[in-house]
Amino acid sequence: MISSFRNFAKTKIAGVFVFIIIIPFVFWGMGSMFNSGNTNNIAKINNTNISTQDFMNYLNESGVSQQAIRDNLDNNVIEELLSGLISTTLLDLEIKDFNISLTEQMLLKQIKSNKNFVDENKIFQRTLYEKFLLTNNISAPMFELRLKNRELQKQLFDYVGAGSKTPSLLVKKNFEDENRSLELETINLSIFYKQKDEFEDIEIIKFIEDNKDQLKRDYIDFKYTIINPKNLIGIDEFNQEFFNKIDEIENKISQNINFDTLIKDFDLTTKSLNDFSPIEENDSIENKIYSLRSNKFDLVESGNDYILYNISKTEGKTPDISDALVKNDILELIFQKNKFDFNRDLISKIQNNEFNDNTFLEMSKNSSEIKKINSIEDDSLFNLNSIKLLYTLPLNSFTLINDDKSNIFLAKIVNFETKSFNDNEGSYKKYLEKQTTYNRNTLLKSYDVFLNGKYKVDLNQQTIDRVKNYFK
Repeated sequence: MISSFRNFAKTKIAGVFVFIIIIPFVFWGMGSMFNSGNTNNIAKINNTNISTQDFMNYLNESGVSQQAIRDNLDNNVIEELLSGLISTTLLDLEIKDFNISLTEQMLLKQIKSNKNFVDENKIFQRTLYEKFLLTNNISAPMFELRLKNRELQKQLFDYVGAGSKTPSLLVKKNFEDENRSLELETINLSIFYKQKDEFEDIEIIKFIEDNKDQLKRDYIDFKYTIINPKNLIGIDEFNQEFFNKIDEIENKISQNINFDTLIKDFDLTTKSLNDFSPIEENDSIENKIYSLRSNKFDLVESGNDYILYNISKTEGKTPDISDALVKNDILELIFQKNKFDFNRDLISKIQNNEFNDNTFLEMSKNSSEIKKINSIEDDSLFNLNSIKLLYTLPLNSFTLINDDKSNIFLAKIVNFETKSFNDNEGSYKKYLEKQTTYNRNTLLKSYDVFLNGKYKVDLNQQTIDRVKNYFK
């Protein structure tokens, strides 16, 4: 009997969260909020009430600390925990409705066959069971209850998800669909893109004018000084005197003492830059100050040094294409936009059946290649997502795909070869399990829809608010 295990388990009951797989059950907004009746009830599923005490017990067993709940009240932690309790209660109602049960003998068998509690000869060892309970700080009754609930839920899902046997025909089809080889005629679209050196200045100027708000960037005038022990106190040691002076500088900043006065008071040397905007991303001091430009005057750490800076002017300017680096950045933006527009237009024509074999033939005169893909998992030529897309399309269809180097190709499926399927092969089990899982998930999704219609969930918002106030 299970009770025999309880006699030697003297551990303290503690909330240890056990992961339970449940069907997502969206209940918020279902039914009306009930504001009358028993205010000790926090929710109601059909005629089943969930009391405040039920919810508090659930919180205690969840392992979530009161402080964690208190810190996340504004993040709807109470609602999320209540959602978990409602889902669990709903499954309990389904288990009862289907008359699913688990005897003590069956539960005892589950415990004795648990790999954590058996030795190398697969014989149950009571000491291993005791050690497990002690290590996890859980009592035997609590462990047994959770194990029983988990097994009952598993039986429920097995009952719902085992409604049909997977036909060999579907396994064969799944194998053939994913292992057929595709022959493609591809065109690298890079030959159709206008290159950066082909854009004229008038096009660049127009692009800047059309996008001036997005392209405008800040240019700043500023001064700064690097502060370290050597230039602040005359030695290389980070001692208390140095940090006292750093504190003094920070206090003077908070008292609105200006930059030039601080430089003079602490005898520091400065560097000035005007009309500065980063040319490239790096960890330079100037770039760091630029990134902090929303704060005009401050003392910040930078590695082993401190930086005291003051920004005297910030001005938003449109890009100056007389600067070669700036011009090159703008050209890259124009090139990428032109490339995007070309691809988008091509996809639109394909989707609207405005692209046909004649159009493809005209484009392929420039250059095309025949390429072969061996299976849906063959990503040697193209990105895996592109491969999966190709395997959803029929023969003679067109699409755009890309490789791992971001090259874009126009592709036409010109042929495919089906690999023969032998149900004696080792791959049969793999595809049988895959198809069975797919069928099972489809059934469970349908079951989820069924549950939404079978149960009406009402929430007592006043009680929810009262629970929230308890944690404030």
